[in-house]
Amino acid sequence: MDERYDGTSRRRLLQAGALGAGAVIAPGVLSAGKAAADSTAAATTTRADTEHPRFTLAVVPDTQYLFDLDRGDATPLIASFEYLIDQQSAENIVFTAHLGDVVENALASEFAQADPVFTVLDRARMPYSVLAGNHDVDASKDDTRGDSAYLRTFGPQRFRRMSTYGGSTQNGYNSYHVFRAAGRQWLLLAMDWRPSDASFAWARGVIAAHPRLPAILTTHELVNADHGNPVAYFTDHGNRVWDQLVEDNDQIFLTLNGHFWPPGRVVRKNAAGNDVHLHLTNYQDRYYGGSAMIRLYHFDLARNTIDVETIAPWILDQDPARRSELAEGEIELTDDTNRFSVPIDFDQRFAGFAPIPVRPARPAKQLVVPGTAAYWRFDGPLSDQVTDHSGQGNHLTRVLLSEDGISASAEYHPDQPGHASWLFAGGKKPARGGYLRTADNAPLNAMTFSKGYTIEAFVKLTDDGADHAWQGLLSRMGTGADAGKTGSDPSEPVVNLAFSGGRQLQWAVYPLDRNDTFTNWGHERVAGQWFHLAVVNDGRHSTLYVDSSPLLRNPATPSNGLATAGKPWLVAANHYDNVIEQAFAGHIGELRIVTRALKPSQFLNA
Repeated sequence: MDERYDGTSRRRLLQAGALGAGAVIAPGVLSAGKAAADSTAAATTTRADTEHPRFTLAVVPDTQYLFDLDRGDATPLIASFEYLIDQQSAENIVFTAHLGDVVENALASEFAQADPVFTVLDRARMPYSVLAGNHDVDASKDDTRGDSAYLRTFGPQRFRRMSTYGGSTQNGYNSYHVFRAAGRQWLLLAMDWRPSDASFAWARGVIAAHPRLPAILTTHELVNADHGNPVAYFTDHGNRVWDQLVEDNDQIFLTLNGHFWPPGRVVRKNAAGNDVHLHLTNYQDRYYGGSAMIRLYHFDLARNTIDVETIAPWILDQDPARRSELAEGEIELTDDTNRFSVPIDFDQRFAGFAPIPVRPARPAKQLVVPGTAAYWRFDGPLSDQVTDHSGQGNHLTRVLLSEDGISASAEYHPDQPGHASWLFAGGKKPARGGYLRTADNAPLNAMTFSKGYTIEAFVKLTDDGADHAWQGLLSRMGTGADAGKTGSDPSEPVVNLAFSGGRQLQWAVYPLDRNDTFTNWGHERVAGQWFHLAVVNDGRHSTLYVDSSPLLRNPATPSNGLATAGKPWLVAANHYDNVIEQAFAGHIGELRIVTRALKPSQFLNA
């Protein structure tokens, strides 16, 4: 096993030139033409972003009719490869996998035609894998068959120069690659049409040698599908693959195979009880031998989704005015079998072999930045007083509106410094639950924040129901009238950070420089999900953030400071006309108030 890879992909110089339709490629012709073009054409360097959470795996199924004695045409596959090269940066294409049946008759002359076409990818330094299908080799034998034209063309010697190449079986017919994408490494196995028991053992060893890598299995035959029923089913050989390799290896979450048509897919639970997505893709039965149609698997780890599309770059690039009627229908396949999304919670799916490390708790003293006016953490046992870690003496006292209105919880936001929270069981009509308040003489009560402020909190709302409409997370006792403000509704609190009936975040305050309320609005939040929120004012404008992302409805009108009537602050409650009508319903992890504008890189969740 040749252990040669660094897990990074490289980019290519865009290459000029293409062969005409119907051309039969002689060995070396394409290489010479491309080399000449490279020496004269202006080069553009592209590169895949291996850290971005969205990346693309390109899949090329059976191309055998394009290399069929003197009946083939390599032009569609050249177009597909050049499309992948041209789109590498835009689509963040990190790897390309061919699913076998490169040629029709396993002849050396056919592989001589295919060889320079794949050199398009070689020269561009686009990593890829190729495996043997039944039309590439003697289909009556397993991978101990010995030498073949396939092996001389697509054996280990072709892939050793790739940075992703990890090694091959001793017989050369099975290989693996490790590529980097979305900030992590991924394992891809390219298995022969008929692996021997020894090759299955080799594959299990590869997986064991990379115990934390999610794995994609590519092979030529595994599942089949029938016309009119896109739900795939296992072949006898597919069951052998499942039994020997997939079922007991939780790292394999996706399998890709060709050989049969039409396309289909199915999900099966492995021994660990996790989903394995098994996809069949093959278009050789369609116009022009499938037109070198490709599948693009767009992984999006931020959205926990794989978006799949199927396109024919060769047809897409044709002049629409000259495109044939049959070609028109093949530009892109948009039915549910060929264009779909696969929801996968990647962190959860990979937790059994690559759990996300828990971010260590951080001591409160590390988060007391210059200007911290108050910093409350709810990571200790339930008590009547919550310490202000800022050192400014703005401690909180617990107030119960009903029995068991506040309880300690082990839940917390994954980026929260303190690893716990308090659960507030608030409600209204009548007011119930509990809240916290500063002392009557707390220094925070008199502060006006004329030079700016940042208010942060880790929150999880408990319920979507209207029973908690307009619940307050942070408020200041005292009304607009108490602070000498007569605009709008002077009975409103001078400061109110709350959630509307639609769970939209609202920051409604009386600034120092205005006689009326000033309101920032956020979008609707989902109950049961932790999030970090922040209100930042730089002395002139206020901006709401959720999970460090600025929101839309932030007023352009200047706003300076916060009016005060010198009364206490409330955590987990608000008031109207100095009457507390309800308490907050949900978890609060911690809350910090700073007397200046912080950047998102300085937030508690950074």
